[in-house]
Amino acid sequence: MKTETVDVAVIGAGPAGLSAAATAARCGANVVLLDEQAGPGGQIYRAITDTDALRLQILGPDYAVGQKLADDLITSGARHEKGVSVWEVTRDRSVHGLKDGQVRSWQARHVVLATGAMERPFPIPGWTLPGVMTAGAAQILLKSAQVVPAGGLVLAGCGPLLYLLAWQYLRAGVKISAIVDTTDRADHRRALAHAGGALRGWRMLAKGLKLMLAIRRAGVPFYTGASELAIEGSGQAEALKFNVGKHTHRISTSLVLLHQGVVPNTQFSWSLRAGHQWDDAQLCWSPKTDEWGALDVPGVLVAGDGGGIGGALAAASQGRLAGLSVACELGLIDEKERDRLAAPVRGDLAEQLAVRPFLDALYRPKMRVPHDDVVVCRCEEVTAGQIRSHVALGCSGPNQAKSFGRCGMGPCQGRLCGLTVTEVIAQARGVPPEEVGYYRIRPPIKPITLGELAGEAT
Repeated sequence: MKTETVDVAVIGAGPAGLSAAATAARCGANVVLLDEQAGPGGQIYRAITDTDALRLQILGPDYAVGQKLADDLITSGARHEKGVSVWEVTRDRSVHGLKDGQVRSWQARHVVLATGAMERPFPIPGWTLPGVMTAGAAQILLKSAQVVPAGGLVLAGCGPLLYLLAWQYLRAGVKISAIVDTTDRADHRRALAHAGGALRGWRMLAKGLKLMLAIRRAGVPFYTGASELAIEGSGQAEALKFNVGKHTHRISTSLVLLHQGVVPNTQFSWSLRAGHQWDDAQLCWSPKTDEWGALDVPGVLVAGDGGGIGGALAAASQGRLAGLSVACELGLIDEKERDRLAAPVRGDLAEQLAVRPFLDALYRPKMRVPHDDVVVCRCEEVTAGQIRSHVALGCSGPNQAKSFGRCGMGPCQGRLCGLTVTEVIAQARGVPPEEVGYYRIRPPIKPITLGELAGEAT
């Protein structure tokens, strides 16, 4: 099969990928942007080019920002390959994807990984029951198909997305039975240490306060400082049970939407054997990069939330920086021009990231290490107790957990359990997470059949 040669291959058409592709293309690079979806936008601006006035009204002005990024891509000259599931990126920058059942390959001089974020695992009792979803999954249904719940629902956990989705549901006329927030007074006290940075990012704070005020005015029951969350039900979610202080509450519901923040999607950077570090502020792994997003793998950069959670606006800024960097490496602009164009972008990025330490401290997820009877690996149905028993037998990390009990060997390749497994093992061993490590990720990153793979050779 013929391999196409390009200057830059950008993987992911969210805000970082759109900005990186458009910036590099405007500098004269031959750019291909690869993404699974049928249109640009990624998760945050999903279906932005196919939306209508009603959906824009429901989702709000922050969502509408994505239209400008999509328009910039179209006029930049970058080529957008839609419906491509990238399943491998090699250290020599060979990119392999699957489109319409056919394998496609690109050889790039530079690769920008703009794979974004994924929701953090929320392993509590009952989280695998039908009727339990993540808030992000529910928002995807709202953005892509205007699908909303028919009856009452409960939103549980912490983080800005929880309140944004509640606000959007209220604008869509959805009844919310309750919001159960795990943020407590200790979180607020810890966040006060970062008040200076939060004030610098006052625009984001103002948006958050506006959402919270709208939810309160709508009369949605709001519980704060919740702990010991558990979903009850026999074959289907029937209620959410939790504690607030010394009091136990139980809310009947057939739909629970869970969320406790997002974490970088690092599957590709791990598969490239790039250096990673444990981020104690965001309680996750992130790849080690320089100021332009470059990994320690020559010619490969990371832009956006895949390198550390910063939000959509910051991701777009990081994408522009990555685009300028590869344009300079290609000789299309010199370092002086690169730095001149980057200066205002860095100013914007500093303001966009100023509020992150405050948010990371305020919405620090609590229910990350579950009780023994809770399923951790949903694919292979491995419980936290089984993992702890493996540690007692000598299991030292996630890769060994595969041999002991197939944990992490299912279709998701550790996406839903990886962070939990790291922290469960770290707790059981009494060592920090960075000493435990993460799964050794291997291609294919996305599912591909043997027949499709064989087609590449013919």
